[in-house]
Amino acid sequence: MFLVAGLGNPGDDYAGNRHNLGFMVVDEIGRRLGVHFRATKMDALVADHVDTDSRFLLAKPQTFMNLSGRSVKMITSYFKIPLDRILVVHDDLDLAFGEIRLKDTGGSAGHNGVQSIIDSLGQPDFKRLRIGIGRPPGQMDPAKYVLQNFNSGERAELDFIVSDAADIVLKTVDNARDCS
Repeated sequence: MFLVAGLGNPGDDYAGNRHNLGFMVVDEIGRRLGVHFRATKMDALVADHVDTDSRFLLAKPQTFMNLSGRSVKMITSYFKIPLDRILVVHDDLDLAFGEIRLKDTGGSAGHNGVQSIIDSLGQPDFKRLRIGIGRPPGQMDPAKYVLQNFNSGERAELDFIVSDAADIVLKTVDNARDCS
């Protein structure tokens, strides 16, 4: 089994925020696979995909970004998912808008959702798909910036970025399955 956890904040007020890019990607994967998210007792919306070769879960923690680790920990414990079969999808201030990088392990780089997962799992040895949202303009507080909706220029590119990120996630899951 493989877990793909997209990070974001629950609720319609946050749906278009830069910080919800992880949710957007797992929603796109769910759409492609024809799976539907359901609420769970693990503080997450979860969709289960099973095919002849593999099974993987898509998750959207509903704990708000800074407590994402609590939900991810519950899911991984319940389903006995090893760290090397976890992929966390999240926004990243340190990458230019639209830049995407897959990382096997590492620190949080100041991302509170990723840090919560590291703290909850007790180690940083899980994959991350980092999707750039760029730095805030001028002296704007980064916490305020990530909770803003994408501007019109960014929204024009967003579908392509989300699609590319979904492609990378699906390829990563396929590669992990092939290595098993």
